[in-house]
Amino acid sequence: MLKRIKKDIQVVFERDPAAKTVLEVLLTYPGFHAIMLHRVAHWLYGKKWFLFARVISQFSRLLTGIEIHPGAKIGEGLFIDHGTGVVIGETAEVGDNVTIYQGVTLGGTGKEGGKRHPTIGSNVVISSGAKVLGSFTVGDNVKIGAGSVVLKPIPSNCTVVGVPGKVVVRNGERVPKVPNIDLRHDLLPDPVADALTGLTEGIERLEKRVDELERENAVLKSEVQGGQKI
Repeated sequence: MLKRIKKDIQVVFERDPAAKTVLEVLLTYPGFHAIMLHRVAHWLYGKKWFLFARVISQFSRLLTGIEIHPGAKIGEGLFIDHGTGVVIGETAEVGDNVTIYQGVTLGGTGKEGGKRHPTIGSNVVISSGAKVLGSFTVGDNVKIGAGSVVLKPIPSNCTVVGVPGKVVVRNGERVPKVPNIDLRHDLLPDPVADALTGLTEGIERLEKRVDELERENAVLKSEVQGGQKI
């Protein structure tokens, strides 16, 4: 347990430049508190002490604003930055060295039983407000953009943006390994902006061609009129 706590503290320093001291992390980081309380709740859940486990998880939610169901399986090195509004469902599974920002939901899509929440691979970054909904797998080294809604499986080494989430393959780019996890979730492709740029360029080409045709038409009219006068 002490080794696990030490690891969780180390993770905060690796991924948050604002962290200054161990005491600060212990006292003021709600993501760290939520993970610690979840470890206890998950242990109780595994012993089938479901009520006590839920009481602890609800206390954690009130304290931190982060709701992690005690049944969720959390790997090592999870970092929840700020964390307000984060929800992780009962059958969700989170791999190692995952970073989650505020407002993220790892949820289900209905009332089906069994496995109904996503499985998140290792070295994944899930940006603010992203929703991952359903029983499918998100591969390793995946980056999910802010506000994205992911409804289908995502292969490893991909970036996902948009609603619904669309995969943008990172061609030729090597995904860094821990501890150099890529946290630049502000540097993501924007397929909507790319599409609008393409439309704008197409319109400009059409306008240019129309101008050329109008000039050619004007010259032709001038030549015809000149011929008529002769």
